[in-house]
Amino acid sequence: MRIYIGSDHAGFEMKRNLIAFLIEQGLEVYDCGPKEYNHEDDYPDYISVVASSVSKDKDSKGIVLGWSGQGEAMVANRFPNVRCSLYYGGSKHILTLARDHNDSNVLSLASHFITTQEAREAVLLWLHTPFSGEPRHIRRIKKIEQYD
Repeated sequence: MRIYIGSDHAGFEMKRNLIAFLIEQGLEVYDCGPKEYNHEDDYPDYISVVASSVSKDKDSKGIVLGWSGQGEAMVANRFPNVRCSLYYGGSKHILTLARDHNDSNVLSLASHFITTQEAREAVLLWLHTPFSGEPRHIRRIKKIEQYD
């Protein structure tokens, strides 16, 4: 599985940790930036690369990270074929629902609300939860895609 990952300065360290972790899991990981820490960077510059890549590569997934994950999710969801869900801690059931019901293909993580260990657990759960393929969910996703 191909994973595109990107962050801003707020998610930079967690992103680096997740890249190593995902490679250990045997996944093909593409770092969409930033390549070095810059406190003045802007998340849309990197999140748009992840979202554009996932938009074009149907067999891939994306992970984006920022302080709250909110802006990152907003940027990602502007791209066709991208369904970005947000995780900022709490019940992990939201991760399974995002995959099972919405076929989420990008996960936004709030790096200042969760620990690196929680991020690892969230990513694994999200990656390993399949889309149900139920007709009602397919119907709803097709309706979302009408807005692309």
